[in-house]
Amino acid sequence: MPTMIRIRAVALIAGILTLALQPSLAYADWPPGGQTQFPSGPSGNASGNQISATAAGIQYDTSKNGSGPTVGGLTPTTNWTPPPCWYAPTYTPQQFQNESETIWNEPSVGYEWVNTQRDRYVNGHPYKNFNVDKTGKGYWWTGVPNPDRMADPAALSCTAPTFWVDNNQSPPPIQNVISPQILAGLAYAKVRVPNSAIDLSPTGKQTVNLNTWAWADKATFKPVSVTASVPALNISATTTATPVALHIDPGTQDANVYPASGDCPINTDGSIGTPYNSSDGNNIPPCGLTYLHATTNSGPYQFKATLTWKISWTGTGNTGGTLPEGTFGTTTPLTVQEIQTVVR
Repeated sequence: MPTMIRIRAVALIAGILTLALQPSLAYADWPPGGQTQFPSGPSGNASGNQISATAAGIQYDTSKNGSGPTVGGLTPTTNWTPPPCWYAPTYTPQQFQNESETIWNEPSVGYEWVNTQRDRYVNGHPYKNFNVDKTGKGYWWTGVPNPDRMADPAALSCTAPTFWVDNNQSPPPIQNVISPQILAGLAYAKVRVPNSAIDLSPTGKQTVNLNTWAWADKATFKPVSVTASVPALNISATTTATPVALHIDPGTQDANVYPASGDCPINTDGSIGTPYNSSDGNNIPPCGLTYLHATTNSGPYQFKATLTWKISWTGTGNTGGTLPEGTFGTTTPLTVQEIQTVVR
């Protein structure tokens, strides 16, 4: 018989989960003394004793995120993905009792499984009567699948049975208990950055053996950030993406790039490369390329500009760190012509 976390998954994704918190939870520090702690006290966006949260209990502030029609998500430079699921306080005793009994009364639910669950949460092995006598003194915690990763089987991998945590006590030492670090990873997935469109000189059609200069104004690329928070717990993390380098790929091996690595660093003022000036003639640009052969009937070269973003985060309780760098690039078709000269 499926565990209760699997039964809850559809409901969690489908709509709004209302947590009746009496009182609300708060994090004084994260982690105080190296341990997770949940002191009681009002916090979060409360209206009376009701706190509304999304399926994940997480809210996102994207006011400092990239915007516009040409933004996109980052591709991590390492094999990294956001957390597929996490554990968080979900129910008061009465809420957990109501949901459990609703599920147990479904005709399709097996009798033996119901008895096992009843023994665990009602008969004292280890919990008695859904801990109703502890109302206001703690919360039932469950696994929450990441709504953005439901196609990934790992989204339902937080399958530990629903467990109780008293206020001011640490949850069990299991992986993926909700924390600022997990929030930072979830915020990473929401970061949107502008495309790496850059200025080229010459513009449009290129010419064999004529150096092409590439640059971007300092206002083109700037840090962006997303904040993820759990108001019910008063914890948050802000993930910031800062551009650090532009990589140019001419789309053919028949070209020279400058620098030779193709990596144009960000200048101290936030710009990239140097704008072309007529006095530069055919000098080698600090950021650019030279095509050595003209395009053919097979079509233009696919010039690609990819920006690398450094990722850092800060969270509740003076937490913080780095996450894998991310990239986002755009491709521009370039036609290259060959100009014939006559020598007399």
